[in-house]
Order: sequence, then C-alpha cells, then structure tokens
Amino acid sequence: MQRRKSNGRLGCAVVATVTCIAYFPFSNIPLAADASQPAANPSQSTGAPAVSTREARAELGRKLFFDPILSSDRTISCASCHKPEFAFADNAPVSKGVGGALGTRNTPSVMNSTARVSFFWDGRARSLEEQARFPIENPVEMNLPIEQALERLNADPYYSAEFQRLYGGPATVKSLGSALAAFQKTLETTNSPYDRYQLGDDDALSPAAKRGRLLFIDKANCATCHAGEDFTSDRFENIGLYNGKELNDRGRGAITGLPQDDGMFKVPGLRNVALTAPYMHNGMFATLREVVEYYNDPDRFVSDSINRDAKLDKPLGLTEDEIDDIVAFLESLTDDRFRKDGK
Repeated sequence: MQRRKSNGRLGCAVVATVTCIAYFPFSNIPLAADASQPAANPSQSTGAPAVSTREARAELGRKLFFDPILSSDRTISCASCHKPEFAFADNAPVSKGVGGALGTRNTPSVMNSTARVSFFWDGRARSLEEQARFPIENPVEMNLPIEQALERLNADPYYSAEFQRLYGGPATVKSLGSALAAFQKTLETTNSPYDRYQLGDDDALSPAAKRGRLLFIDKANCATCHAGEDFTSDRFENIGLYNGKELNDRGRGAITGLPQDDGMFKVPGLRNVALTAPYMHNGMFATLREVVEYYNDPDRFVSDSINRDAKLDKPLGLTEDEIDDIVAFLESLTDDRFRKDGK
C-alpha cells in the first residue's frame, strides 16, 4: 500500500509517497515485558491465508529487535534503547549499553524511517539495512562483533530455521540487516490530530495548535528544515550546538573530515516528538519548550558556537504565549495510539 498526502496547509505543496506495510499494525506490537514474543500468525487461529514473505521477514525482524541475543552479554536488545512507549526512542540523554556503558549521543526514534536517506545523527549509514550492524558492534551499545552475532543466530534453532526459510541460507550481515529493516519499515504513523486536520477536520487541532502551526511556518521559520510528510528535510544542519569545547561533538564533520561540516547533525523528523524527550543530539534539552526557547535566542544558551547556520543569527522574537502555541502544535503530531487524552 502507498500513502500519498499533501501538506498544502503548511503553505507549500509537499507531496510524498511512502511505502506502508498495512499487515503489521503498530497496535500489534506489545509495549509490555513480553514484547520479545512474536505476534501470532493470523492463519493459525482464523484460517486466513499464510503471511507473505515480506510479512514473515518483518516478524523475524521484530523478534530480533526485542531479543538480547545480539548483545555480548545477552542483556541489551535494540528495544532497550529504542523503547516502544517513547515512540521507539529513549527517555534518557544518552542510553546505557552493555555493562552500563554510556553512549555518546541521544537515541533517536526509529519510527517513520522508511523514507529516510541517511541514518544516525551523523549520517554514517545510507540505508536501514546498513544501519542495523552499527549498534550491534558498538562497544558502548551491544558490543558484539558481527561475526559472533551471526554465529549465535545460526546456532539457534529458531533463527537458523527462519533465516533458511526466508532467505535461503544461514544468517548473513545482509539478511540480518534486511530482517531488522523490514520490521522498522512497519513503524509508520499517520493518524495524529494534525493528520486529521490535513484531511479536513478543522476541529482536530486546538486553537493553540492552529496558532502554533502558523508560527511554525512563518515567524519561527521551523518549516525551512522541518517540512514534508515526516517534518524533516533529510539534510544536515548546524544549529549552534558545537563550540569545540564543552560542546565538542563534530557530528557530520567526523564522517566527512571537512571542517565546514563540524557541528552539523541530521535534521530529525517531528512525528511523535512530544514522546521522545530529551532533545538534540546530546539530549541537552529536557522539554519541547526548552527546544523552542533555544531557537528563539540561541546566543542565550551557546554564545560561542562555531559554524552556526546564518538563519539562526537573529532572535526570533517569540513571546511566551507564542512559544506555548508552537509546543501545542508539536504535540498535535503525536499519533493517536500514543495519546492519553482520548482526543
């Protein structure tokens, strides 16, 4: 199935086509401790046709995502840091890996990643499939050499049988990445108050969120980078959180080796952003309000940034009420399955 949606109400026609996997609804993904268990095959209980290969690969990826078998001491899974209840992000500035090792960057959401063209804050991976192996091998995350991960999977009766059935051979780097990516591609969300507003329900947004939407487009200039179906330009930007001292993460510059890329980080999407605090690549802001306050006057937070984008040279001049309205709009991007207010 394909979803096609116009963001005409953002003031510019932005049409995106993204592959969706309708058979694997997010509501079937458990949020409790038993999330590592595979979902039941509908054909086993209803007599429905057996799932397709694509569905089965997504289910295999789901099992792998929640299974600590891919960490060196079998204590950490992908879901340990990409927590479903936080839109598959983490609620700590940086996540804890094997042995309590702390990561170096905030864990981003993996939801709505099907249409992305680069991955990680620094863009080091070009596909979801390529992205999969990095956390497994990272010493401060899962700390397991990929060869050992594959040996474990191929020695496990369930996984060896599933990789043989679905990929025609033992688990490889390619098929492991494919399975994990197949699951992550099911994590698309398109049913928020904002989406209903886009479809013509004028009552879907509160008055504050409607005002915030206009501010997001115009005075705050957020849509320059956060546009499109998932509210990201998929570019790298330097928003001023690099000064070469206490803020010394080079970001994209560490990948390209170019000084002009120092301090650049991938522009994240904003769907479900109200659930993914803390914010920025280093998790330095605890709330969405702090994020908007930063953009309102970056120099108040970091006065000696290097290479900051010129668009942020002048304060935005947002009032306290306007900041609240922008936050209300950002909260309207939360998918209904996460919402607790019933609206």
